[in-house]
Amino acid sequence: MTSDLLAPLDLAFWNMESAEHPMHLGALGVFSAHSPTAGAHAADLLAARAAAVPGLRMRIRDVWQPLSFGGAAREPDPGFDPLNHVRLHAPTADFQAVAGRLMERPLVRGRPPWEAHVLPGQDGVSFAVLFKFHHALADGLRALTLAAAVLDPMDLPAPRPHPEEPGRRLLPDVRELPGRMRDVLSDAGRALDIGASVALSTLATRSSSAFTARPTGTRRTAGVRIDLDDVHQVRKSVGGTVNDVLIAVVAGALRRWLDERGDGSEGVAPRALIPVSRRRPRTAHPQGNRLSGYLIRLPVGDPDPLARLGAVRAAMDRNKDAGPHRGAGAVALLADHVPALGHRLGGPLMGQAARLWFDILVTSVPLPSLGLKLGGNPVTEVYPYAPLARGQSLAVAISTYRGHVHYGLVADAEAVWDLDRLAAAVSEEVASLNDACCP
Repeated sequence: MTSDLLAPLDLAFWNMESAEHPMHLGALGVFSAHSPTAGAHAADLLAARAAAVPGLRMRIRDVWQPLSFGGAAREPDPGFDPLNHVRLHAPTADFQAVAGRLMERPLVRGRPPWEAHVLPGQDGVSFAVLFKFHHALADGLRALTLAAAVLDPMDLPAPRPHPEEPGRRLLPDVRELPGRMRDVLSDAGRALDIGASVALSTLATRSSSAFTARPTGTRRTAGVRIDLDDVHQVRKSVGGTVNDVLIAVVAGALRRWLDERGDGSEGVAPRALIPVSRRRPRTAHPQGNRLSGYLIRLPVGDPDPLARLGAVRAAMDRNKDAGPHRGAGAVALLADHVPALGHRLGGPLMGQAARLWFDILVTSVPLPSLGLKLGGNPVTEVYPYAPLARGQSLAVAISTYRGHVHYGLVADAEAVWDLDRLAAAVSEEVASLNDACCP
């Protein structure tokens, strides 16, 4: 396997990382164990299987060639040892507490940027695995593909054929110049539109200091599991999509949390970035981040749960009508037009500017409906975790798996010392929505 250059957005993620704000994704899978030694057996399986997965052997190295000066590339690590990446921990009664401490540790940049931490349960009938993948190595779909490769085999649909992309030429064919000029002008107009939308998104609607934090490098995680039937009941009664309901639940939970901690929710409307994948899930070439996003104001200050849901639905409909290539949420697309050296020099500044662009990340990570297993032990819960941008204190990731919705909450441990209370508010908000729409 040869090296390949990082896509612009991958390169941005690689360069905006700092010790206090590592740019890795996470997922905590909780397994029902067949025996007290199931966790140790799972660690052995993960290490053995990782050696056979090419994508897990790829490290990222700097590139200083003339046409990609300042860039980076994935290449096979000649010294790859899966035991550097798979770790078996002591038994624990609190998977989330351990996951929080592990999520705050940056991945080692000199070797393939991923880890799998096996956490045996003190009860002897469960264990958990925390997967960590650097965002430059994988987005949510790619991370799912890599994790699935070390779990027990599943019967998945074959990937759709995808035509090979032509190799890059130093000079374009002259016949392509008119079309390229139109693309440049279109991109310039799009960039201006995105820039104006970003500027407008920073104007005067009250946010809250609870969503920003002085960087401490600490992390706390929490997980919430709710019944998907409860979400469908609200959707069928009120309309919209499942995702609309799940985002509205976040808005209502934040309202309860802010009021209880004394910060107050009146007039608060934090800007939420909703990432949108531009990747087709079954393509044969899943390498590289392909993300855009929607930016919406979460109606935290509205006291009516159905009105909050209506506001979220309207905002998401407006974003969908505009498409994922316009508006402030599409700012990630601008990474394609920044040279490699610009990403290297400007990465730290980009990381610091994130809090000027959005207040909270709310992202969905797709999971297969088929049951996941490791060593024959079934997955019962899956909590995804998103990275925290510099100056932000909270990120929310959501996955639906086998009839349940799993909210994975990641927070700065010092700024959000009461994350468990926010997790409880998520469950309370689901009940409140059901009571409001389906009495």
